[in-house]
Amino acid sequence: MEIAAADREAQQLLQRIATNVDAVIRGKSAVLRVLLGALASGGHVLLEDFPGTGKTTLAKALALSIGAEFKRVQFTPDLLPSDILGVSVFNQKTQTFEFHQGPIFTHILLADEINRASPRTQSALLEVMAEGQVTIEGKSYRLDNFFVLATQNPVDFRGTYPLPEAQMDRFAVRLSLGYVDAEAEVEIISAQEQKHPLESIKPCATLAELQLIREAVKRVSVSAELKRYIVDIARATREAPAVTLGAGPRGSLALTRTAQALALIDGETFVRPEHIQEVAVAVLAHRLALDPQARFAGTSAAAIVGHIVQTLPVPA
Repeated sequence: MEIAAADREAQQLLQRIATNVDAVIRGKSAVLRVLLGALASGGHVLLEDFPGTGKTTLAKALALSIGAEFKRVQFTPDLLPSDILGVSVFNQKTQTFEFHQGPIFTHILLADEINRASPRTQSALLEVMAEGQVTIEGKSYRLDNFFVLATQNPVDFRGTYPLPEAQMDRFAVRLSLGYVDAEAEVEIISAQEQKHPLESIKPCATLAELQLIREAVKRVSVSAELKRYIVDIARATREAPAVTLGAGPRGSLALTRTAQALALIDGETFVRPEHIQEVAVAVLAHRLALDPQARFAGTSAAAIVGHIVQTLPVPA
């Protein structure tokens, strides 16, 4: 079936954004594809990677590409929820309290090293990530086109607070950029000899066009057989021997939406099993909790989800 004109436009917009970001983040097209899939489907992203791999640069490049407002919060143990949400300050002249918005009032929020803040501060993001709004002092504020890109360091756990399962479940995907190959690293050095590539990046889409992309994602068809396939994958994580907590319905929904976005990126009007298999680990693995014995034995959630995808029968 031929893709509609509006959906073709959405696909071309995604390709332009990918080209724009790829000019700054070299050699990571596969990761960028999944990241754009999460953005297009309205999901949030957790980047778990080593320092210096380009996590902050990726967030800034993405914000600049869609002309979005971008704010960064460096999470630390002494950070308070009000440092993110905002606070009311008494105005001596008017004798009234005036609300000063925090950095959460933006389009793209980089929550840098999110696991270094206390659980109380981490929870400040729960409502907005799930419902697209924040409630402060009894008043609700709607945040449209809101996107969280959070990072955490997988090697240094001193002074950190692991994200609870409820927080992890709010992220549509967990990704890792990893180190680039030698040739790409040489290109990075060469590209930054005179100035940073971010200084040259220009918007290639607008927030209104991002909304068009998200509407186009919803129009991508998912057959009844593939819906059942997605549910079977999620249910299999709950029944795996080493798993104490499997992926819930929110995981099934995130897998469906991200697969729809990948299909749109490929210019297709329907989801194929390959789209689901491509992102199953990124969407589901971080939602699993393993029993201590399995962790000590070296079993990983990613390996469990990967095994399920490989062994579960694919609908004809």
